[in-house]
Amino acid sequence: MSEPRDGVIRVAWHGADRFDVRIGRHVIRTDQPADVGGSDTGPTPAELFVGSVAAGVACCAERYLRHRQLPAGVGVTARYGLGVCPGRIDSIELSVDAPGLPAGLRASLLSVLEHCAVCATLRVPPQVTFEVRQAAQASRPTPPRT
Repeated sequence: MSEPRDGVIRVAWHGADRFDVRIGRHVIRTDQPADVGGSDTGPTPAELFVGSVAAGVACCAERYLRHRQLPAGVGVTARYGLGVCPGRIDSIELSVDAPGLPAGLRASLLSVLEHCAVCATLRVPPQVTFEVRQAAQASRPTPPRT
């Protein structure tokens, strides 16, 4: 059975700057650092975003190695910069460590990484739309105690 190609992710507020991101049966907490008023109970949304890019590249690299029956064990380090006008991530630098990769396959691996789904999404951004819904005052959730 194939997995659905579209998905739904839900984010729920857990007080202050804490949010739980529910992706299928997985939950990831996001927060802000203590020095900007958060509780530092999880990565910031920006860190989670950059982590997603790095994880996508790592997955593509590992599949490449596995497909060619090369030694596994890819590592990815992501460095990013923040811009201020507008506030955004303005650069991401990815270093891929593939210890078992023969030198002659470096260009081939780089080509595969350029087509990583997450990286391709950055090159051709998705359409993002917003809908703001208002609930009745009485039905607003109270954040759980953590």
